[in-house]
Amino acid sequence: MYIDSHCHINFPELAQQMPALLQRMQENGVTHALCVSVDLPDFPQVLALAEQYPHIYASVGVHPDYENTEDPSAERLVELSQHPKIIAIGETGLDYFRLKGDLEWQRERFRQHIRASRISQKPLIIHTRAAAEDTIRIMREEGAGIDQGGVAGVMHCFTESLEVALAAVDMGFYISFSGILTFKSAKDLQAVAKALPLDRILIETDSPYLAPAPHRGKMNEPAFVRHVGEFLADLKELPLKQVQDVTSQNFFDLFRLSNPKG
Repeated sequence: MYIDSHCHINFPELAQQMPALLQRMQENGVTHALCVSVDLPDFPQVLALAEQYPHIYASVGVHPDYENTEDPSAERLVELSQHPKIIAIGETGLDYFRLKGDLEWQRERFRQHIRASRISQKPLIIHTRAAAEDTIRIMREEGAGIDQGGVAGVMHCFTESLEVALAAVDMGFYISFSGILTFKSAKDLQAVAKALPLDRILIETDSPYLAPAPHRGKMNEPAFVRHVGEFLADLKELPLKQVQDVTSQNFFDLFRLSNPKG
């Protein structure tokens, strides 16, 4: 089985085809998915999907790219995270690629999410792009990660260096690879994935974006996470079932869920 550890199936282009999307997940052996929040106005849609479908989970958070939206306090995030289908805080983090100028508001938003994770004891989903140094620094300053009494988390859609990955792993974080891993141009990222131990890796789609080969350029969806898993197995020269089993168990371990396969 496969698990899509990060997707946005509440976005209109996917939500409008939900029955067919869930059927394709089943046909491709994708048993669970985590629908990730990017802002509070759309959070009710994310939660509604998790409430409707037992194999869909949700998070609560505000993405660093969403500049003109509500900035939640740690207390507000903790309050919203109390629902049993909310299994994570985020996605949160820093993005210096898409936005420029004074981004102190991004850093303060990130800090609020880390504090919410520590209070709620729910894992963090971290987005970092062109901001790795500040991301790791703030994680350390705010006590993210189990090494500082916080909670584990995941560096999602990872595209940074092995050094950054290992710094996060040292804090108890997992590294999640998306369809980018399958791109021919992603040789450096493939080297990172090959170097990391399988027991610290998750797989995801980040759908509707970043469809993996052989679907690159098309709208992504959770069913396509199997292509990431297959590529990872080939890259690490491991049996596919081992990659399926370990990445799925990693998901259940990180988010403190029981594995239905025991």
